Amino acid sequence: MNKTIFTLAYFFCFALLGQVEQTGRWEKGMLTEDNETYRIAADSLGLTVYSQLSSKEFDQIALIRLDTSLQQRWEGYVPIDRGFIISRATTRRNILFLLLRNPRLAGFLLIELNINSGVYNTHIIKNVIPFLPTEFAGTNNAVMIGGYYNYRPLVLHYSLKLQKSKVLPGFFNEPGELTQMKVTEDGSIDIIVSAKNYEKRNSLWIRNYNAEGELMKTTVLESREKRNLIFGRSIKMPNNEQVVAGVYGRNTEYSRGIFVATISSYGEYTIRYYNFADLQNFFHYLRANQERRIKNRIERRRVKGKNTKFNYRLLVQELIPYKDQFVMLGEAFYPRYIYQSRPGGSFNNNFGQSYTSGTGYRTDYVFDGYQYTHAVVIGFDASGKVRWDNSFEINDVKSFQLEQFVKIAPGDDHIDLIYLFENLIRTKVIKDNQVVEGKSSNELKLFSDLGVITKEDAKTNHLDYWYDKHLIASGVQTIRKSKERREEPYKKVFFINKIRYR
Repeated sequence: MNKTIFTLAYFFCFALLGQVEQTGRWEKGMLTEDNETYRIAADSLGLTVYSQLSSKEFDQIALIRLDTSLQQRWEGYVPIDRGFIISRATTRRNILFLLLRNPRLAGFLLIELNINSGVYNTHIIKNVIPFLPTEFAGTNNAVMIGGYYNYRPLVLHYSLKLQKSKVLPGFFNEPGELTQMKVTEDGSIDIIVSAKNYEKRNSLWIRNYNAEGELMKTTVLESREKRNLIFGRSIKMPNNEQVVAGVYGRNTEYSRGIFVATISSYGEYTIRYYNFADLQNFFHYLRANQERRIKNRIERRRVKGKNTKFNYRLLVQELIPYKDQFVMLGEAFYPRYIYQSRPGGSFNNNFGQSYTSGTGYRTDYVFDGYQYTHAVVIGFDASGKVRWDNSFEINDVKSFQLEQFVKIAPGDDHIDLIYLFENLIRTKVIKDNQVVEGKSSNELKLFSDLGVITKEDAKTNHLDYWYDKHLIASGVQTIRKSKERREEPYKKVFFINKIRYR
């Protein structure tokens, strides 16, 4: 009896720890037909809400500064030349960097804003090579712009002090994928590129640069036969070693498992491979009978000395230190396609298939977004050995862009897994292989009794990290007077909810 009470109390305490608390809200009203896009740049001192405004006379960027209690500190505008659009944003200490591009020009416009005073400087970044930026990061004295030219990755380094730009050495050679561009605490830069080696196997090139953009070290993680290294994320360890975790597969489209590489300060490395079938909870997102059938099949083949191979599309989203280990978060997904009828004659789809209809309609086989299935969380020790693994089912999420949905909220003796979709905050609490608290959900609070929100009225929600144990939920909501009178919109707002996890 005492043992039962102790166990219940143990899990009840963890359940309390795992709950999220919504502590504040900020709103900005929008016109019902307004297509203005608001975005947020977060830092440890607060938030900067920014948007681009256009008129017949001029363009400008509207800025609103909020502190950590979501109270407005200042508001201002930055005029910009017509034709420029906001492409990327990043923060470094008390500076907000906004990167703007003009599709008709090769260079960029950089706005350097002091978030405390609101004072800003503008920089014209000259570049003879036109490319679309996909990555953007800032250091104390420079910014890096990553992108592609003719399918070849490159990174542009711009010195704020010298006001000069250069392409970082080691790029612009072969086609590849820029998988990570990360600025460390000391200002150095780690960049990972996925590309084929001379044997036509996909490998990872890991380049380390100092704050001035000088190449310090290059490490090439070579792949083995039928084990192409597809994608990877890295972190620096306290002993100056570097850890890279990612996915491998027979080809570059599907992954068959996880790899972990530990790289010494001299560039020597070891790689460990883990088939999805080797993980204890990888298939826990399935129904109980489906998971049981898969595990029975794995065990039968293992007794016969055979491996079971599974193909998944999985993106490694994060690699973070946690206690005496590090934790990897990945999200599995697959593209969905549907048949769609529309007026017209015959039609050839991307697969060379043609559909005709005697009624004058054609049937298209069209992309319908990425369907997410589950998140995978794996704990490794310093040598790259798996200590535990867990999963979080997210099969209710579909998006037309690949983005990170699940966020890791580590506690002293547990980890919260949190994501936001259609106005619901969904959480799950784990401790290593155990599930302390199953999937639960809470609606985003309005902090007012003057309206209601349905999931159909909250399609563009995002959940982002903030400071300490806080997250921010943001997006556009239509607040109605009641669920029954859907034809009468009450108001359309851009909102920010402050969330604390315990």
